[in-house]
Amino acid sequence: MSGHAPPEVVCLGESMVTFLPSRPGRLADVPSFTRAIGGAESNVACALAAAGHRTRWIGRVGRDGFGDHLVETIGSYGVDVTAVGRDPHRPTGVYFRTDEDRATDAHEVVYYRAGSAASAMSPATVPYDSVAGARVLHLTGITAALSADCLDLVRDLTAPRPGRPLVSFDVNHRPGLWRDGSAPEVLLELARRADLVFVGADEAKALWGLKDSRAVTELIDGPETVVLKLGKAGAEVTDRRPESFADIEDADGVSHLVRPPRVDVVSAVGAGDAFAAGFLSATLRDLDMRTRLRHGHLMAAAALTAPGDLARPPRRAHADRLAALDTGAWGTLHLGPGWTGHDEEGPDRTGDDQEVRTP
Repeated sequence: MSGHAPPEVVCLGESMVTFLPSRPGRLADVPSFTRAIGGAESNVACALAAAGHRTRWIGRVGRDGFGDHLVETIGSYGVDVTAVGRDPHRPTGVYFRTDEDRATDAHEVVYYRAGSAASAMSPATVPYDSVAGARVLHLTGITAALSADCLDLVRDLTAPRPGRPLVSFDVNHRPGLWRDGSAPEVLLELARRADLVFVGADEAKALWGLKDSRAVTELIDGPETVVLKLGKAGAEVTDRRPESFADIEDADGVSHLVRPPRVDVVSAVGAGDAFAAGFLSATLRDLDMRTRLRHGHLMAAAALTAPGDLARPPRRAHADRLAALDTGAWGTLHLGPGWTGHDEEGPDRTGDDQEVRTP
């Protein structure tokens, strides 16, 4: 990205070095691991940068080799990392995981993040000037759970103020980080302060006991846009922007439901972050809500059909063509590994040969 133009999107949060297993099985039985990176906000930043947007990631890492690796790797995607803090006293967080689906009991994740450099983020260490000027500020509930200082920072960044970027907030409920039981109250507070909210139906049920989309959008009553992720059933967006229902009397929002294409899943890790990146990319381009959801699904499909947390998104022209399909063609879309046109052998493939239409 240009060193002079302000970022379109600032993503703020913890990124960690992640160790991926060399084979399936329990962590106790895996003999070796491959180093990678992981972090909801940096995942979104990398995906947006790969999609052609000017993106900045703000975090805090240790003054150690793992911190060097994170900053260099995220920067290699074209993300601006000049605002990343380096902490001489606290380490960079790391975690290990198995390669089983997160939804199964066989999946294991072990975090070593207590007392990490990221947990020391606060309004004092992350000045507001570092996010000013961006069109979108993307945050998640993970950051708010790391420490009291981190919660103060998220509250500061979501506070109303002149010229505030559009605040995108992914609830991203991680129960293991909320042992004091404050998650339902705090995450609802932060979601209501945002302009755009992403929340999973499973999260809404676990946090607030809500089972239907209308109840979720009625509870999260502050944002103009609420995206409810429904898993295999798709995603539903409620749009409360005045221009979206100007001709409808007494309307409290317009809802759109878009089902995802059929996907041959390689790894389910990172799909939620990729969906947010796709939706935000389309938002930056001011596309309609149905198209934003489709771009979210396509970016998620790129993550689902590739190993690891990060995957290169489809080229913009390719994604636009698929997002513009009529309802029938979209409903028969079937995507498998390689459909984005990127692989290790050559990134210039069109990807069309990997795109399958079911009968």
